[in-house]
Formats: sequence, structure tokens, C-alpha cells
Amino acid sequence: MANNNVVLLDFWPSSYGMRVKIALSEKGIKYESKQENFQDKSPLLLALNPVHKMIPVLIHNGKPICESLNILQYIDEVWNHKSPLLSSDPYQSSQARFWADYIDKNIYSIGKKVWTGKGKEQEECKKQFIECLKTQEGELGEKAYFGGEEIGFVDVALVPFTSWFYTYETCGNLSIEAECPKLVAWARRCMEKESVFQSLPHPQKIYDFALQYKKTHGLE
Repeated sequence: MANNNVVLLDFWPSSYGMRVKIALSEKGIKYESKQENFQDKSPLLLALNPVHKMIPVLIHNGKPICESLNILQYIDEVWNHKSPLLSSDPYQSSQARFWADYIDKNIYSIGKKVWTGKGKEQEECKKQFIECLKTQEGELGEKAYFGGEEIGFVDVALVPFTSWFYTYETCGNLSIEAECPKLVAWARRCMEKESVFQSLPHPQKIYDFALQYKKTHGLE
């Protein structure tokens, strides 16, 4: 299948959009990035993702693919000549999808309450967040990456959230490295990869965005 017409509808602070950029980079796929504005969503976004009306949306030869994990699987299947994200073994593949789903059901929602919350609610969410990260760290174990010796599906699903670690720590007054040293070491290994380094914004830029978001939404 031709890969000369690939467009990504994105919003730069989005961890979900970062996933897609990492996967495309791992596969060596050139693409055009179009930034969306959450306050004024483009007619293109609304037409291509009428159900959720959210980024990321990958447009491949004019056809839209929505939802980041679904997009990752699509990329892996279409451009299967290089850097497989999912194992060819059905069981290993099922486990990777399980953990990616775990990330989607926990990291974003709990993490957002850590950097936007206050008082008792924030304290409770901090405990839940660290527990969630420790669960992930337990799955990582002694492996270099969740995918083994090479970056894989779970790594791509999780590592974008590490660009938010500074924001979680600063707004939530916590230390992720103190609680999950192996996970932080894993994140640093991932950042040594060009596909990851070039796809993740600087943590300070994310933090500045978070502060502006809180100000705009009266969450200071």
C-alpha cells in the first residue's frame, strides 16, 4: 500500500498524538502534521471523526483512522516491513494490547486529576497514580523495554505520558523517580531513541501549557 499520502491531525501536548508520531517515525514514514485547536475544532476534524470529534486522526490515502491505539495497530499492519510494534505471537500480542488498554483506562484520567486537583481529592489521586505506575513498573520487570529488547506497542503507548512527569510532580508535589526508579530509567532509555526524542515536547513546555490550561479553566 502506498505511503506517499499520510496526514496526522494532532495537538502537540496530546500524549495520544505523540504515540502516532513515534510509530510513524519508527516505521520511517513521512507525513504532514496538521495542528488542531480544541477551542475551535476544524471542519476537517469534525468530518473525519464525527463520533468522538477528537485527535489524533491519521489520514492515509484519504481514509481516516481514529483512536490512537487503533491507529498504532493500523500503522503496524500496513507498514509491516520495519520495526514491528506487536509480536507475531498471538499471546504476546494479546498481552501488549491488554497493557496498552490498562494505560488508556488509568494514566490520563488519574494523572489529570493530579495536576489539576486540590486538597483531599488530589492526595487520593496521587496515591492512585503512583499505584498505577508501580503496576506498570512491575510489568516492565527487568526488561529493557516492555517489548523486550526493542521498543514495542506498550512502550509507544506509555512513553508519551513521561513528557508530563514534570507537570505531575510539580503540580502534585511528588517524586515519580523516588517511587518508580525502574520506570524512570526506562523512560530515559526510550528518550535515547530518535523516534521518541523528536516526538515528545520538552517537559517545561508541557508544564507551561498545563499552567495556562489551569488559568483558563479557573483551576489555579
